[in-house]
Amino acid sequence: MQRRTLFRAAIAGTGAVAFSGGLWQSAASAALAAEPGAGPYGPLRAPDGNGVALPEGFSSRVVARSTRPVGGIIWHGAPDGGACFADGDGWIYVSNCELPLVGGVSAIRFRADGSIDRAYRILSGTTLNCAGGATPWQTWLSCEETFRGRVFETDPFGRRSAVAHPAMGRFKHEAAACDPDRRVVYLTEDESDGCFYRYTPDTWGELSRGRLDVLCETSGGGVEWRAVPDPSGPLFGRQTRHQVAAARHFDGGEGCHYQDGTAYFTTKGDDRVWAYHAGRQELSLIYDGTGSLDGVDNITGTPGGDLYVAEDGGNMEINIITPDGVVAPVIRIDGHDRSEVTGPAFSPDGTRLYFSSQRGRLGDPAGLDGVTFEVRGPFRR
Repeated sequence: MQRRTLFRAAIAGTGAVAFSGGLWQSAASAALAAEPGAGPYGPLRAPDGNGVALPEGFSSRVVARSTRPVGGIIWHGAPDGGACFADGDGWIYVSNCELPLVGGVSAIRFRADGSIDRAYRILSGTTLNCAGGATPWQTWLSCEETFRGRVFETDPFGRRSAVAHPAMGRFKHEAAACDPDRRVVYLTEDESDGCFYRYTPDTWGELSRGRLDVLCETSGGGVEWRAVPDPSGPLFGRQTRHQVAAARHFDGGEGCHYQDGTAYFTTKGDDRVWAYHAGRQELSLIYDGTGSLDGVDNITGTPGGDLYVAEDGGNMEINIITPDGVVAPVIRIDGHDRSEVTGPAFSPDGTRLYFSSQRGRLGDPAGLDGVTFEVRGPFRR
């Protein structure tokens, strides 16, 4: 399928007139327009034995299936957001469980050769753990996508108990992305009028206390941060997204990824990918939903500037958005039409990409047919 994206300077409600983010300076110098074109890996081949269509030189395998044993545990249903962490000569992939009441996080440790060493739970008894984000100090922030949801800080290595951080706000959380340059954490909210937040801990590396801000519109058409008066989102009071009149609202906040001074986040209601340039406090669109990238959801990226966007529905693809303005499919899961692609995350060496089909071929609402994949190949770094 041919893909198209528009890199436009104009943004509804912000008035920004420049492309944001160091990764996109080349696009800015190219009149902010992207030509339809082939991705860097070439066209997708016919689906392999796992039903995964990939470019030449790439291969897939199934590493876990919901309700089935893997590494000594039963893999959870409805796998969602995930991340990878280096661990000696191996690595760990963590995966959220987006089920009510029995949510949480599981982890798989891989040996140096890619074989599975073991698997284990690092969070249990929570609800609808959707996305989250990795921290620079090697923990995983798992976010509850529910009314007055919480952020839990978990240990991918399984040595410490998970800790809830209510100071990061009680709302319908989706994803988190750490900005080590400004020592803040960006947070998305999955509501049709959700907000984009910034959490500044009192001490970087310790998230229990801090200040929660919401991105607001200024009278001059720009954006700025203002404090949320009551981050607890009172049960019978105004929720965080309604406490500051100038707050900028977004249609269904989803994935979030920080790289080189820019926080990228997606909104599913309008199929948009945004870029917030922290140094200049500017907000820009890098994809405006007019192309055929459908159901934007989880997002990750590489040090070289490529972004990878997973589809919730659509035709079950992961698409690359390159710094020179090309959008193209790099992975498609065939036969999973009632599912969504979740949890894309690269292994520490960048050669393997992990992700899941949350509801699998059956489209099971309980997510009991979920499948977690690994794709290996010459990914650009």
